[in-house]
Amino acid sequence: QVQLVESGGGLVQAGGSLRLSCAASGGTFSMYVVGWFRQAPGKEREFVTTISPSGGFTYYADSVKGRVTISRDNAKNTVYLQMNSLKSEDTAVYYCAARYGGSVSRFDNDYRYWGQGTQVTVSS
Repeated sequence: QVQLVESGGGLVQAGGSLRLSCAASGGTFSMYVVGWFRQAPGKEREFVTTISPSGGFTYYADSVKGRVTISRDNAKNTVYLQMNSLKSEDTAVYYCAARYGGSVSRFDNDYRYWGQGTQVTVSS
């Protein structure tokens, strides 16, 4: 079983950048698919991006494609979410999630393990 802790959220102006981190413990991290999801106030949780266990395959939601990059360092048991050109509509709580093995997925039900989330607020 893996535990996930997100960090790096905060308040940033529109057009700015943030890098979120998702630190894992308690499992063989290199065997897990990791995804990022977000939930804005009053809205359903939505998929942002996901990365394969080796880091060789990534997939992005259309809403963030070209502005967001997911990466991982399995030696450090950490996945990163680099977000650039932030917009007010990116304001949300960002969650990382993990699933053991399998393929990448954009569906939150496919992920068993979740972090507590980190708040990202983009001011316009």
